[in-house]
Amino acid sequence: MMFFSTNSLHRRRSRLPSAAAGIHLLLFLSAVLLLASAVLADSISLSFPSFSQDNYGNFNFSHDAGGISLGALQITPDGTDNITFLHNKSGRVIFYRPFRLWEEVSGGRKRIASFNTSFEINVYRPRNSPVPGEGIAFLIAPDQGWPPTDSAGGFLGLTNATLDGQPSNRIVAVEFDNVKQSYDPAGDHVGLNINSVRSNVTAQLSPFGIEISPATAVNYSIWIDYDGADRMIRVHMAQQGKPKPGSPVMSAALDLGEHVNQNSYFGFAAATGTATYELNCVLAWNLTVEDLLPGKNRGSPTAWKIGAGAAAGAVSLAVATAAVWLLRKRTKKRERAAAAETGDEWELEGTLKNLPGMAREFEYAELRKATRNFDEKMKLGQGGFGVVYRGELLEEGKTVAVKRFSREEDMKSQDDFFKELAVINRLRHRNLVRLLGWCHNNGVLLLVYDYMPNGSLDHHLYVGCSAPDGDRPLLPWNRRRQILAGAASALHYLHNEYNECVVHRDIKSSNILLDADFNARLGDFGLAIVLDSGKTSYVDLDPAGIPGTVGYIAPECFHTSKATRESDVFAFGAVVLEVVAGRRPSSVRLPGFHFLVDWVWDLHREGKILDAVDQRLAGDYVVEEAGRLLLLGLACSHPLPGKRPRAADVIQMLSGELPAPEVPPMKPAFVWPAAVPGGGWLTSTSSIMTSSSERQQFNVSK
Repeated sequence: MMFFSTNSLHRRRSRLPSAAAGIHLLLFLSAVLLLASAVLADSISLSFPSFSQDNYGNFNFSHDAGGISLGALQITPDGTDNITFLHNKSGRVIFYRPFRLWEEVSGGRKRIASFNTSFEINVYRPRNSPVPGEGIAFLIAPDQGWPPTDSAGGFLGLTNATLDGQPSNRIVAVEFDNVKQSYDPAGDHVGLNINSVRSNVTAQLSPFGIEISPATAVNYSIWIDYDGADRMIRVHMAQQGKPKPGSPVMSAALDLGEHVNQNSYFGFAAATGTATYELNCVLAWNLTVEDLLPGKNRGSPTAWKIGAGAAAGAVSLAVATAAVWLLRKRTKKRERAAAAETGDEWELEGTLKNLPGMAREFEYAELRKATRNFDEKMKLGQGGFGVVYRGELLEEGKTVAVKRFSREEDMKSQDDFFKELAVINRLRHRNLVRLLGWCHNNGVLLLVYDYMPNGSLDHHLYVGCSAPDGDRPLLPWNRRRQILAGAASALHYLHNEYNECVVHRDIKSSNILLDADFNARLGDFGLAIVLDSGKTSYVDLDPAGIPGTVGYIAPECFHTSKATRESDVFAFGAVVLEVVAGRRPSSVRLPGFHFLVDWVWDLHREGKILDAVDQRLAGDYVVEEAGRLLLLGLACSHPLPGKRPRAADVIQMLSGELPAPEVPPMKPAFVWPAAVPGGGWLTSTSSIMTSSSERQQFNVSK
């Protein structure tokens, strides 16, 4: 989940010229709305691979919670220097915003939201504490309020002797308890608690070889999956780094609609005892909740999903359109004023003809005849910069592809035309579409390329056996692997082998074309740009918007306004997952997931990553290769740019010369910047820090 700080946004705007500030704000809001439309269509997610001081605004720390230290949420006090300070404490850490968990439907029934959460804990036993206690719990609470008074010890920060068992508590928790009370089955157990610390369902952890707080610190991964339709909750637990087990440690029937408020909060609670104490630490946390928005068509789940995405998307489009129109109007006025003042207007033909090694200049009449006057029947495709037609050069007996740029009143399309021509004219690689020539006649801008008889990659992935004409077979595994290898080779050439680094900025399956032998040819350089000599790592993006296609755009591009090698690699990672899974990077049509990468990462977390392979292949693929490619796709899709592999490494991983990359089991978060809830506040908490080496060891494995 991405969090946006209103304070940071304000500071960013203050550095912009006043004329552009409003436009940048509109575009920023457009990007936010576009992302929001994707999230609102299915679910709401948050993800924290670790915690820092910047995350304080995301949580309410109450009572004895120890804040954030050593990359972890300290649910009870932190530190081991003052042991008596750890005795008899209780605390809660609650995410700042509520989630809608149920809604009324016809006939008095309730629709219950499903959710999945995974988190990592370390319940640390100090060396001078032979018996740890009391435990930690995942909590659904009615508000962000403090735990009740006298809720330490066995009450785990959930209830107290007066409130325990009262339906008005409106809490549900999954406890991980390591002290046996009279009502507990054993010391180390997991329990489902409804308004009480006396668990409705319990399960011992010793049969699974789990000791919550052993003498030698161990980090545990926990998965809690709740099915709102079946009213079932399942809990899995394993040592950190191991995949999600096939069998849960506990499963139970649970109707959240009966026990929690419609709008409830998620978080954690924990406690220590009078003679027993421990450090209750949450090291990482992911949460995805089915989005039940008010006002949707309750009679049609599909309708409310489409409606949310369409509404937010429409607002986003309107904002973006207004922003682009305003920027172009201002830019056009400035350019005209500058030209009138200097008398030095750009002459397109002269510039093109003076380019060294310039491709052939075609006559307009020749290309018009080749495309049958740009007949719709000759159209091969259409993109943001124009239309591509098939052309038959009869005198030469050659088929070509002719790209006709969109004509506009200003010089924008001529700028795009020159950018593409200037870049691709100098590029020579077997996996790039070859430029044959160009034409500029009375404002009509044309580029001529080699014709790719097998069209674009996306057409083969998604038309497949269901093509209306029935003559396009399913793309087999060996060709998929071959295509990815060719596209990676082209990317490596652009980034590293050409004498200047070229950032493509629009890598996607529809821009990977296929020749007669199904060799990949990367095309459409309308967004490509050469890095400035003074900038070896990035280029500034056009302020008129973030170029590219949703699902392929790296998350940092929405905030840094930079295009980099790393953002190209992110887009390539989306293509890798797309090719292996046979699914588009967005609009995956999988419940709870709007983006393909999130679904694949979830399967990886559960140790079922091969379930992502295109089912239409019916097992006709190389298992080792498929696993390696899926891990490569996740590595390239890492939310943090610096964690993505380089193009040169991608080639070696594709070929098997390098092993599959190491990918964390849970998708790391991209937080830009840390959220500060609007109108929110931070609870000031005291935290005891220690410099002892013993204290620093508890989450080294993290």
